[in-house]
Amino acid sequence: MRLQKSTEFALYAVLELAADPGRQMSTADIAVRYGISAHHLAKVMRQLVRAGLIQSVRGVGGGYRFSGNVKRVTLWDIIELFEPEAPGDGDAGYDTPIARALDRVRAEIDDLARATMQSITLKSLLKFAPAETMAALARVP
Repeated sequence: MRLQKSTEFALYAVLELAADPGRQMSTADIAVRYGISAHHLAKVMRQLVRAGLIQSVRGVGGGYRFSGNVKRVTLWDIIELFEPEAPGDGDAGYDTPIARALDRVRAEIDDLARATMQSITLKSLLKFAPAETMAALARVP
């Protein structure tokens, strides 16, 4: 499963903010940290706000902060906001036994990947992050 740039940017932003839910970060801060386009990230952030995963904080020192539940939000919750459900990414139009077999295998791989991402919460993924991230998560009730 190949993810679009928007999806990757959303994962970076949400995970960065979820690592310390009390912290606010600007789009520019996140973009610089990951070496990505601030303009593209701003569009992603608006979609994440609409989905209720992050909150926009206005004013001096404003930015964004995580507003979900790190113990419940999964990778799939974020991915499904940005990835179109396109059945059969393969070569459409080939109707042969081999093409159908390959399509079944690809579909099974996609199902396994989806199931895995549906089972990984932000908190469980962030356990792989450095110690300072874990210290921030320890403060999450």
